[in-house]
Amino acid sequence: MCVSTGEAEFTGTTLYGGRLRHPEHGLIHVLGYQNTVANLTDGPNAMVLHLPTYRMGRRNFLSVGTASDLLQSMVDAVKPVGAGPLPDAMDWMGGDAVPAVQVFEHDVYTVLLAHDPAALPAALTQVPEHRRPALGGELWRFYEERYPGQAIAVCCFDNKQAARAKPLLMWYPPLDPDVLTLPALDCHTGAVPDPGADVAVDHWVLFGTDEAPQDWGSPVDNGHGAPEDLRPFLPRSVMGDHFGGTLPNGDFAITHADLLQSRITEGDDVSFDLDPRLVRRVRGAAGHAEDRWRRVRQGPDTERSTLLVGRGHDSSRS
Repeated sequence: MCVSTGEAEFTGTTLYGGRLRHPEHGLIHVLGYQNTVANLTDGPNAMVLHLPTYRMGRRNFLSVGTASDLLQSMVDAVKPVGAGPLPDAMDWMGGDAVPAVQVFEHDVYTVLLAHDPAALPAALTQVPEHRRPALGGELWRFYEERYPGQAIAVCCFDNKQAARAKPLLMWYPPLDPDVLTLPALDCHTGAVPDPGADVAVDHWVLFGTDEAPQDWGSPVDNGHGAPEDLRPFLPRSVMGDHFGGTLPNGDFAITHADLLQSRITEGDDVSFDLDPRLVRRVRGAAGHAEDRWRRVRQGPDTERSTLLVGRGHDSSRS
């Protein structure tokens, strides 16, 4: 679900998007991400995530402590029985000046976080040499044009540590509080991504909200070593499913109102029902997020961009 700066193979991706009111930060979105990566580059590599926010700093990256199975517990909550593995304005940044690129350690990654992709190459000297990837100019021009002003996270890793990292979990004030977006643009060769092109997917896609009614979704067990200060960011219940096969290249998105429409249902093979018209593949068009959602809902590509979500569905069988 991500872009890499060198050739790599990503499998077993889990994506989580949550919306909640945090006691300190107000209305925020939470993004969770985990996969298994095989580094096919002779040397350091990095995965690149574009984040739908204009306000992001190193403290927005959350430590999961010993809860390495945090996202897996969400997958387990929605997995069919018997299935195998597979606005509020807050002074959250304070008054300190923020550098053009923030560089910090997070789990097995050295993270470069910027709102201007053009500033990233110059910050590479702050990355340890064994994790320092090559950053080509064309890739950053792509992000400048497609996601102007939005946060870009470059997670640098070396060969030995990349196989299976802990989940990445982060929070941010979103561009659009009423649309949950999971960044899932794909390109694993180091080249510029091709939005809309058919790409292979192997994703668990999960959503949560603190406004869900009591009977909504599947309850999640968050008791596997999650630190106490992490718990206000975690969902009580989630909905989602696995996507395999090929899909148009882009992000996953659902409106909060549509997410709340989903309910648990009864049936032999179905334990919840998420309307198949509600989760869409966004192709990373340029412009403000609100304009992108309007084009996805009303534009000529709406039908092809629609994804099916429902327990037991696998897009490879569609």
